[in-house]
Amino acid sequence: MRRGAITVTWAPGDPAEPPRVAYAIGKHVGGATVRNRVRRRLRAIVRDLEHPLGPGAWLIGAAPEVANLSYGELKAAVADAVAALEARK
Repeated sequence: MRRGAITVTWAPGDPAEPPRVAYAIGKHVGGATVRNRVRRRLRAIVRDLEHPLGPGAWLIGAAPEVANLSYGELKAAVADAVAALEARK
């Protein structure tokens, strides 16, 4: 599910296990410092989501424009993408 600069993909998993989350942030986003900052922001956003992620494997991808988003804009994009994906399950 894509929302702005964020893409969220989900694969089902064992309900007894916690969700697994991976981040796809390519070099097109920026240098290592920028990619690491984006990754840290995404981890904080996922940890603080209003509705925690369900079981399974989650992949959160970032487009190049994600480096220019404020924390609030990034949080809204992730929350919207996760909510839209959860609604489609």
